[in-house]
Amino acid sequence: MSAPARAESDGRGDGAGADPQVAAAVAAAEAAGPQQGETVRVDSWIWSVRLIKTRSAGAAACKGGHVRVNGERVKPAHSVRVGDEVRLVHEGRERIVVVKRLIRKRVGAPVAVQCYVDNSPPPPPREAVAPAGIRDRGAGRPTKRDRRDMERLRGMGGVPGVPGVPGGRKGGSAGGRAGGR
Repeated sequence: MSAPARAESDGRGDGAGADPQVAAAVAAAEAAGPQQGETVRVDSWIWSVRLIKTRSAGAAACKGGHVRVNGERVKPAHSVRVGDEVRLVHEGRERIVVVKRLIRKRVGAPVAVQCYVDNSPPPPPREAVAPAGIRDRGAGRPTKRDRRDMERLRGMGGVPGVPGVPGGRKGGSAGGRAGGR
């Protein structure tokens, strides 16, 4: 084995030699990972490197068209290789990562960040996201007007063309009594 390959396989090639625990975890993750020339499923990989909370959520993201590998929509069983660019849209944010290491098992966050190069745009600042629908304690149950205002703030849709009507009926009442009450 050449010196660069040996340095990369023991985790010191990426600056991981500074923390021996992280280097040991990287070595353990690589030992449990695929051998030379093998590939990993994309849903398994995005779960392993902590881009998605569960593997089933990773599979659902792939099926929904939210995961692209090298610019193409992929199915959950698509094979990912070192050097592939993975784009994932999750929770309103796009993550763009380049695969650096292949792993199959979920690892801790310090090890996971060494398995990819993150080219994602920075997340929006927390101040920009206004808390919608926070009410004072003891204010009681919200009125219909309060509820509609909160839904409008949250961006929940209603009926197109009818402002402030979330469900589809244009009135506040049921429109009459339905049989024998």
